[in-house]
Amino acid sequence: MPMDGTLQAREGAAGAPFYLPQADECEIFAAAHANGLPMLLKGPTGCGKTRFVSHMAARLGRRLYTVACHDDLSAADLIGRYLLKGGETVWVDGPLTRAVREGAICYLDEVVEARKDVTVVLHPLTDDRRILPIDRTGEELEAAPGFMLVASYNPGYQNILKTLKPSTRQRFISLEFDFPAPEVEVEVVAAESGLAPERVKPLVRLAGKLRALKGQDLEEGVSTRLIVYAATLIHQGMPVERAVRAAMIEPLSDDEDVKRGLLDLVTAIFG
Repeated sequence: MPMDGTLQAREGAAGAPFYLPQADECEIFAAAHANGLPMLLKGPTGCGKTRFVSHMAARLGRRLYTVACHDDLSAADLIGRYLLKGGETVWVDGPLTRAVREGAICYLDEVVEARKDVTVVLHPLTDDRRILPIDRTGEELEAAPGFMLVASYNPGYQNILKTLKPSTRQRFISLEFDFPAPEVEVEVVAAESGLAPERVKPLVRLAGKLRALKGQDLEEGVSTRLIVYAATLIHQGMPVERAVRAAMIEPLSDDEDVKRGLLDLVTAIFG
């Protein structure tokens, strides 16, 4: 991204979670929000998708409802349900319904993990109707101005049972995320952890080597989040090799042979 675009992103995000743009994703998100378009974020675990959404919600001055999707997440968990309170049965809105009423941003993290009935609920919100039917109450909510639906998933984890149908994917505009370029990742990790950039560089170099093992010895490469954890521990005074083992090796594998091989990489980089 041109330098002036990066500066604009930083200056326009006073009080927002730190996020360093890699391309024009901030402009695309802002344009989607201004036009009421839903957005789908694709990319590996820990590459910054959730931080990006938090950053943009703060920049746009919108409340953010984040839902971590899982196997048991149902449409009712998003929309709401009747609950017993003080001897009375009352309706309680779910996070999606609250976002629709308030004109907030609703972020469904790892949406493919949710039950299939969830995507059916999303369809009326992702076309020109922008409505949320609530069968239990008979309401048909029209999304308030400013409402935006954002979903994310990791294509690397998809299989035949855990995927978004083309009919669903084509209801969203989409941005593809990946781990930052090394020089950008160094800046991000230094800013988040407080560790000097020169001391962050070997951590990022190690992360690159670990990511190259994805699909071989490792199911997933090390995330930017884990590099920040390692740098934070080092900044607090923990020995480098102990911090790296705790934050960048142990989370990747339980296999002792694999871990020994990964520690050889640590030795090669840090001596």
